[in-house]
Amino acid sequence: MTHSGSRLPGRPDERAASRQPSSSPGGCADPVMGVLLVVAEAAAGALLVLWLAVRGLTRSREATEGKVSAPPTADPDTDWTPVVVAAVLALLVACVAVGLLRGGWYWSGGMQVVVAVALGAAVLASAVQGSGREDPDPAPTWNSPPCRSGGDSDECARSGG
Repeated sequence: MTHSGSRLPGRPDERAASRQPSSSPGGCADPVMGVLLVVAEAAAGALLVLWLAVRGLTRSREATEGKVSAPPTADPDTDWTPVVVAAVLALLVACVAVGLLRGGWYWSGGMQVVVAVALGAAVLASAVQGSGREDPDPAPTWNSPPCRSGGDSDECARSGG
């Protein structure tokens, strides 16, 4: 007779799987990894903002000096580079989130999903704001002086003032 304590429950496949270490993190490694990734992304975002600010300053300086390094666009006031950079960063964060979630890092992946959604909302808001600019009304080309004789505008037009 066999001792009941020596038998493991389940089929042999389940017992072999239970002996392998799991790939999901244990303890507080998952939330700590998420916080570290968010801090790293904030630092990368700050560097990108700094680069875009320096780029904008050099573009405005070149425009005042008359140097043009690129051909003029249809709308010279709209610069889509910051929107594209933020969209690429949001896409990168979303890809990291998918990889983490598939690997079982649920806290880290969830934090990355939140960051990716926030970046995506910022990109959409910036794109809508950049494309929704209205052209200002053109300045009038000729302002007629007021009529000094007290008559109507036709009388002033015939008399020359």
